[in-house]
Amino acid sequence: MWFPNFARGESTANQMKSALDLLLSVVEALRLARAKSKFSKLILLDLYTPFDTVNHQILLSTILAKGISATALQWFESYLSDRSFKVSWRGEASKSQHLTTGVPQGSVLGPLLFIVYMASLGSVIQKHGFSYYGNADDTQLYLSFHPDDPTVAARISACLTDISYWMKDHHLQLNLAKTELLVVPANPVFHHNFTIKLGTSTTTTARNLGVMIDDQLTFSDHIAKTVRSCRFALFNIKKIRPFLSEHAAQLLVQALVLSRLDYCNALLAGLPASSIKPLQLIQNAAARLIFNEPKIISVTLLFISLHWLPIAARIKFKALMFAYKTTTGSAPLYLNSLLQTYVPSISFRSASERRLIVPSQRSKKSLSRTFKLNVPSWWNDLPNSI
Repeated sequence: MWFPNFARGESTANQMKSALDLLLSVVEALRLARAKSKFSKLILLDLYTPFDTVNHQILLSTILAKGISATALQWFESYLSDRSFKVSWRGEASKSQHLTTGVPQGSVLGPLLFIVYMASLGSVIQKHGFSYYGNADDTQLYLSFHPDDPTVAARISACLTDISYWMKDHHLQLNLAKTELLVVPANPVFHHNFTIKLGTSTTTTARNLGVMIDDQLTFSDHIAKTVRSCRFALFNIKKIRPFLSEHAAQLLVQALVLSRLDYCNALLAGLPASSIKPLQLIQNAAARLIFNEPKIISVTLLFISLHWLPIAARIKFKALMFAYKTTTGSAPLYLNSLLQTYVPSISFRSASERRLIVPSQRSKKSLSRTFKLNVPSWWNDLPNSI
């Protein structure tokens, strides 16, 4: 779940989007910064048990400041009050203890209330010139800058200091063991000496909402990790395959393997075929396992029978779905900048084709592998009927 960026005028509903939405925005911003020969710093903040330490009075004050008052505010107050918990272990239960902090996890309102609670952190981050996004208790901020900017270290330190003060005032605590800092170098690569102390070391890869992001934005570590987990799942399914029907094997493979191959796969749009080949080999092995076929059998007919698209096509399909949302106006506001609909100055027949703007030839080399370059070309090549 997102926490809303009220400074940008976006509503909570628009912010509550998927992990892929967030990652697309962040990764595209990092790639575009590289295209402009800028460095970027991505800081992934993590909190200790944040849902359990939400202060009810601060939360209710925040809700009131957003314009919710009278009976509606009393509903929220009633929802948070008179809650208790107890621990059950081996048939024995502890005495019930009254809860004075926290929002219920596993509920519909719990994550939404936490998003509202975190809303004011955005203004603290933006004050230092950072862009930011939040996903429940995972907050990420990034700053792009020219290599010769002498103020970067001081700005980052000041921002982190203010974030720490905000956390303390709101009864939250940073988990420095899981907080990561990723430096994405400019392209072409410049050498830059950073001395920021975050309580954790600067990494070359960072885990962000289940996706491994490396400092070169090649996603090689993420692909390798995905391949390992899928191979392990296939190994286990293979051991019980003699006891499974074909349908049951297909369900297991789709749940344990294809779901991993498809997770946030739009981030891989624009990567060379050699990079995604390991993922394709896993999908080939999965199809052969379902039908108990040997390695020498071609997978083309197996894919047709399973109604599976190959990996490259699955990536392209997911990316084109975002293009569709952009042209129909159903994409989140923060994704609109990635793809822009072409509006001719004079009314032509093509005005109704909902084409996307493709970057100029001059910028194509610097924008290689960006969402902004690849997806509009794919979208414009589609037949109008599709």
